[in-house]
Amino acid sequence: MLIVLDAVVSFRSVPRILELFHSQTSLELPWTPHFTSVINWSLRVGLGLLRQVCPTCEPWIAIIDYSIDIGTKKALVVLRVKTQSLRQRGSAIQLQDCECIGLKVRETVNHQTVCQDLEDIFAIAGVPQAIVKDCDYTLAKGVRHWSAKQGKPVPVIDDIGHCMASALKSQFEKTADYKAFTAALGQGAKCLRQTEFACLTPPKLRTKGRFQSISKLGEWGAKMLDVFAVKGGAKKGSVLAKLRTVFPGFLRMKPFIERFALTTKIVSEVMEIIKNKGLNKVTYQQCYQLSKTLPRNSKVKTHLQAWLKKHVQIQAELTELPLLSSSDIIETLFGNYKYMLERSPQADMNRSVLLIPALCGSRKEAVIDQALNKAFQVDLAHWEEKNIPYTVRKKRQEFFKHKSQKSGKIITD
Repeated sequence: MLIVLDAVVSFRSVPRILELFHSQTSLELPWTPHFTSVINWSLRVGLGLLRQVCPTCEPWIAIIDYSIDIGTKKALVVLRVKTQSLRQRGSAIQLQDCECIGLKVRETVNHQTVCQDLEDIFAIAGVPQAIVKDCDYTLAKGVRHWSAKQGKPVPVIDDIGHCMASALKSQFEKTADYKAFTAALGQGAKCLRQTEFACLTPPKLRTKGRFQSISKLGEWGAKMLDVFAVKGGAKKGSVLAKLRTVFPGFLRMKPFIERFALTTKIVSEVMEIIKNKGLNKVTYQQCYQLSKTLPRNSKVKTHLQAWLKKHVQIQAELTELPLLSSSDIIETLFGNYKYMLERSPQADMNRSVLLIPALCGSRKEAVIDQALNKAFQVDLAHWEEKNIPYTVRKKRQEFFKHKSQKSGKIITD
């Protein structure tokens, strides 16, 4: 299981790796498990970890998010992170610092399902000090409805990364200067990509969530301004001559590029501080001073200062420790799970979603043994029947089994 979870190799590779160790080293193995056994053991660990979730006396914060759509389903995942983890780690938290306390798979997602799922999860795990989430409207409304049902409302922390991405998008996306800049880069990238100057190709803009990694583009633009800042003609065949050809009018965009690069640089510095040190009075002052270097009419400046003021008050009310203000760790968890799932030729969310609890927290031998003793093969089958009523594979089998292709009807039961 650790070969799969830590080395991140396919299940089918495990028997081959063990056989290689057996034949090429002094390691003696009485038998080599079949890869399906490794799958079942790994999923049993995930289910066992979920089954042993219970309240804790230590203060903690919940991080919640939905996975991307896999097939027709989404999974709501709730992580528990102890409030003191950020200080103990001394940097951004890692998956070892998290415990998956909730996993709900749904095909239809709205604020009511979010509210209901949170009620079920926190009824078992206890109520957190605060909830960290991104800017998703459905999540926000669901959390708000759940919090309203509590005796004392639970503070909600808006992820710093998503908030700053929204601010950057609001300030730049619809401006003529930004559109002209990205259009010029897109055209220039096509001319550079298959040449000896491909190393100077601008960062590729993501279709989704592009403003969460836009700082790379600002950094590239600032460096290219220095390259272009050469007076006079360029030597034929030189790098500068090529760049002037593929990026005509680049220097005319200098005022915008400088403003854009400065803004993204300040945002990156603020997020580095918040994500690694958390939010407290010291980091609040550091970030607020950085925000003052932004232009007076900057929307990013307004959003950043408002976020800082709101969340430093939450920190003061909750704890003396730095406040965890980023949900990046749950994105990392989803990324690891997606990487493992992509090996499937027909990706669909199935019982393999139980790998998510196994991908975080402690993987000590005692923890794994305890989890295995909490979930057996029959429990795995019951969980799948209840939470994953059908998959692409099951629908295909039923379709051909009942020969429903004659009527064109898809059986989903």
